[in-house]
Amino acid sequence: MSMQEAEPLISCDKADESSVYQKRGSGVVSDASIPSSPDIVRAKKIIIPDISISDDDSDLFSDAGEDVPDHKISNTDTIIHLLKGNIGPGILALPDAIKNSGLVVGNIGLVVMATICVHCMHILVNTSQELCRRTNLPFLTYSDVAETCFATSSSSRLRAFASTARTVIDVFLCITQLGFCCVYFVFISQNLQQIFDHYYGEINYHIYMAIILIPMLFLVSIRNLKYLSPVSMLANILQFIGLGIIFYYVFQDLPCTWNRKAFASIGQLPLFFGTAIYAFEGIGVVLPLENQMKTSADMKGWNGVLNTSMVIVSCLYIAVAFFGYLKYGDSVAGSITLNLPVNEFMAMLVKLMMSLAVFFTYALQVYVPVDIINPFIQKRVSPQNYLKAEYALRFSLVLLTFALAAAIPKLDLFISLVGATASSTLALMAPAVIDTVTQGERCCWQRALKNVILFIIGFLGFIFGSYVSLRNIINYFIGEDKT
Repeated sequence: MSMQEAEPLISCDKADESSVYQKRGSGVVSDASIPSSPDIVRAKKIIIPDISISDDDSDLFSDAGEDVPDHKISNTDTIIHLLKGNIGPGILALPDAIKNSGLVVGNIGLVVMATICVHCMHILVNTSQELCRRTNLPFLTYSDVAETCFATSSSSRLRAFASTARTVIDVFLCITQLGFCCVYFVFISQNLQQIFDHYYGEINYHIYMAIILIPMLFLVSIRNLKYLSPVSMLANILQFIGLGIIFYYVFQDLPCTWNRKAFASIGQLPLFFGTAIYAFEGIGVVLPLENQMKTSADMKGWNGVLNTSMVIVSCLYIAVAFFGYLKYGDSVAGSITLNLPVNEFMAMLVKLMMSLAVFFTYALQVYVPVDIINPFIQKRVSPQNYLKAEYALRFSLVLLTFALAAAIPKLDLFISLVGATASSTLALMAPAVIDTVTQGERCCWQRALKNVILFIIGFLGFIFGSYVSLRNIINYFIGEDKT
């Protein structure tokens, strides 16, 4: 399975503005392909029309001879991919999110959070399609959308921030994906520790992490996504079977709802926000999937692909969160798998299955930052060292996530921190800014107000969620919280 990802190389009709879009980093942009992984091609150029020209005349500026992707996916395939893209370790941490908010407040909060996140996904899809019409490109990635919305703005001041917008999105995409990888290390290690400590006695937590480091390095050595497809499918099967077994355990001997607190405390709400926004981790896959659909218009609509998928995902989230916290109360762990008994075969099996599923997903998560960072490294090395440089980058990222995970072995705090810092930016703040800039002078005050509210929610979650998570991590290190 080949992938083609187009990086728009922005140019402008006005001579005095060409310098704004011709430079990217320290190098000069050209139409030449940037060497990268074998499946990645970057050689597309967006021609930005003069601002005085209407969108209806944009056909005059289309790139002749653009190849249309041969492999398109059906609506059913898209729904399956959206389900897989949103169901990961985050769903297993949602009972812990309810612990930090309360049974009533937390579940209402999840419904509100799901509504906001799905709306922001729709914003991305709508702006992407609008910008594709303006530039006559077949598709745009998240970073492309951020850059192009500024580059096509009627304001010269905003156009100056086009390359900065791309850089910001790329940076937070890297932070998000590497944060997921750190969580994966902690998740796998803690689940394996429970199993083997039960049978062989206590072993230092970092030993398990070091053991899985070696196979992780081998796994990320696979450069072609085609060869990762089988393990990805296996990971999806293991995850869904594991979720079924988890529901089997949480539905047994459920206590009454009045035995659980309806509301935790205001001070814990930032942790709830960080964990909940982390769980909605699929915003990064929405545009790639929409770009590959046979009928991309079916992504939108009240009964479209996106709403159908996210309603299913949201129901799963709320079910795991509600029944997980109802079952285990305040003793619920950072992942609900850690609450399952280790002396039962089914429980041990689900820990192993979910650990394997997360392990196989790790290489796919690393692929994103490698794809973003690798072109910048290859510009600075000779062609004969391209392959060595890419492997060095891959191994360095694995070692970096390993070191961070080993330093902060608190799964709940790590998930909350990643969600508050990176996920809130990509899922809430960035779509609001992109929509406002894309609409420009056409943006009515109601739409502008709505986007301001979305941005404020994301920004407050970013600030307070990061602060509370970092404070609790510091308390952990100084010995005030070793639970």
